[in-house]
Amino acid sequence: MGRGRLPSLRGALHGRPDGGDDPGRLPGAAVRTVAIANPRAGVAARRAIEAMKLSPRVWPELDVWTTSGPGQARELARTAVEEGFDVVLAVGGDGTANEVAGGLLGSKAALGVLPAGSGNGLARTLRIPMDPARALRELAAATTMRMDVGRVNGRPFLNVAGAGFDAAVGQAFHTRALAGGSRGVMSYARIAFAMSWTYRCGGFALEAGEHRFEGAAWLVAFVNGRQYGGAAVIAPGARLDDGLLEIVVIEQAAPFEILAAAPRLYLGGLEGFRGYRRLPASRAVLTAPAPFPHHCDGEPGGPAERLEVGVEPRALRVLVPRATAADPRGPFSGEAA
Repeated sequence: MGRGRLPSLRGALHGRPDGGDDPGRLPGAAVRTVAIANPRAGVAARRAIEAMKLSPRVWPELDVWTTSGPGQARELARTAVEEGFDVVLAVGGDGTANEVAGGLLGSKAALGVLPAGSGNGLARTLRIPMDPARALRELAAATTMRMDVGRVNGRPFLNVAGAGFDAAVGQAFHTRALAGGSRGVMSYARIAFAMSWTYRCGGFALEAGEHRFEGAAWLVAFVNGRQYGGAAVIAPGARLDDGLLEIVVIEQAAPFEILAAAPRLYLGGLEGFRGYRRLPASRAVLTAPAPFPHHCDGEPGGPAERLEVGVEPRALRVLVPRATAADPRGPFSGEAA
């Protein structure tokens, strides 16, 4: 673990979208902030760290801790809570945000997401700029909201978890990255395209509240945010604080049909695809006769024959750009934390 300090954030975080002061903090009081950075995220992470160094006026005092391996971001986040930090910035992708959040659950500390990953699905749902300097400015003026946290077999996820094709592609993507292959959205897209011609749809049995599905499917996604990342929207209009997951099933279809429908993830209209089902529920159970791959926020979870899925309503405090928090069509329907 590496620790360092960049040249306390004063009065920058607000408790309401209109910019009113957080009633739990004295006006002008310092907000203790630490950034947990994942160097494995590559060039984007280095750009983000450099942006933090160049933003002393926006973040006058900021500790930066770097991870050295998988799982350490969660440990560092727990340490940050123990040391009394108010805000923890996750510098990386959805996997890093997931790990950091895992160490913050049950505390009063807020998560901030500085996007530096391959897809950045949660950051995009929150409408945090992809440019690190702009993101830092938005986060410094952010409001604090509470968001739901999903769980798969007890493991938390913030944005999307799932089983089937997306999990198989994610596993191949991570295996390639660990072997020194390139990361990024284009690398992911190339792997997905190649696998779409050979992937065999598994048979699933899904119980989601009052909803039932049984049959072959390309994937079953448990969606808390709105998109996978890279602007690929799978659950348009989903809310992060409604106490529900949007469970999306893409039923079995020929590869050319799936490839023809793929642009709808980016252009809209995915709901019109004949194999698309969307089932809102707070709890679900997914089973299959043979082990299947699954993931949480893009991080492989290994093969399983049964997934028990639930949601913890408003379990995590998160920094949200004020425009996002105030937008009636945005990902939040409730009041600020």
